[in-house]
Amino acid sequence: MNLRIGFGIDFHQLVTDREFWLGGVKIPHTKGALGHSDADVLLHAICDAMLGAACLGDIGVHFPDTDLAFKNIDSKILLRNSFTLIQQAGYNIVNIDSSLCLEAPKIKTYIPEMQKTIAGILSLQVTDVSIKATTTEKMGFVGREEGLIAYATILLQK
Repeated sequence: MNLRIGFGIDFHQLVTDREFWLGGVKIPHTKGALGHSDADVLLHAICDAMLGAACLGDIGVHFPDTDLAFKNIDSKILLRNSFTLIQQAGYNIVNIDSSLCLEAPKIKTYIPEMQKTIAGILSLQVTDVSIKATTTEKMGFVGREEGLIAYATILLQK
């Protein structure tokens, strides 16, 4: 059995006048993540974990922020396209474990919807998509609510 582990991480600045997308779900908040796409840090970290595990580079290689075709793109499309790339390389996803680091908003009630969204795109069971959340106890840029971070680990099988 050929197994591969991948790790992804993404950071985005939080600003006013932007929608807040996380795990493919629009969450009401006074700020949103700033980025070339919709800046969904969780989906970006999962894309990087998938692509890295399959040794296919990273999200910037396949969907560069210098390409206007990806301006304001829905990150669910990037996730779907990354999934297609790993499938073409002969891999399937076994499971995903992820962590979000942000002070606000509290996202506990949105996690089941995020799991369902991600599982649907990646042909997984909801129980194969773990999403956890934490804060930095008011320390650093995350603690000051200037930005957020997502981490993702993925197991692929060929």
